[in-house]
Amino acid sequence: MIDVHYWPTPNGWKVTILLEELGMDYNIIPVDIGMGAQFEPDFLKISPNNRMPAIVDHDPADGGEPISIFESGAIMEYLADKGGQFLPKDPRGRANVMQWVHWQMANLGPMMGNANHFKNYGPTITDIEKLEYGINRFVGEVNRLSGVMDKHLAGNEYFAGDYSIADMIIVPWAMLLRRTQENTEENFPHLTRWVKQVLDRPAVKKGYKVHNEWRERKRTPEEEEKSRKILFGQTANTVNKAAQGAGE
Repeated sequence: MIDVHYWPTPNGWKVTILLEELGMDYNIIPVDIGMGAQFEPDFLKISPNNRMPAIVDHDPADGGEPISIFESGAIMEYLADKGGQFLPKDPRGRANVMQWVHWQMANLGPMMGNANHFKNYGPTITDIEKLEYGINRFVGEVNRLSGVMDKHLAGNEYFAGDYSIADMIIVPWAMLLRRTQENTEENFPHLTRWVKQVLDRPAVKKGYKVHNEWRERKRTPEEEEKSRKILFGQTANTVNKAAQGAGE
């Protein structure tokens, strides 16, 4: 059995989508990032970066002690290897997939996260010049990255040959482009085609729906204020205090 420390966000969906595609049994353990569960001592033992998702595989291939893994890209690679699907074994095919996996981790995810922050949460910033700079910087970069994807998919059905973890790791972010980009269907037709094609897969639909009802719970004004401080106010001091609580 695989424990998945999870909250329904793009990074969480990556893992549940892959597990559904592989047909693996898994157990969901909620990590309410808006209420600070990512700083709980038990969670920090398996995810020292205080970020979800993280997994614990209680039945690793070597038959040894449980293996814990944090960072969604590393999790995707591990699970694909364990399941023997969606990541080629030959060096060229594997490299082709993994370059897009790392592209998502280094580019699309961080840039979309920042773009969404400045465009949709940033209006609380009082310095208008800084707000506009942040919006233009990150929304513009997401626009560039969307162009990269659209151009690549103009001549390819999927990102790296056959359907793979490259597609699974990118689609949870790409499906949300409307949050920061206008006229996505007209401006990025090949990307739009690919998103629809991947989202139509039964396992992707199932993985995406895992506990999405948690996102719908209404927070009190006090909880909302606490959530903003937790999500957007973390420093080295925050990490040090959490580590002390974990006994490190």
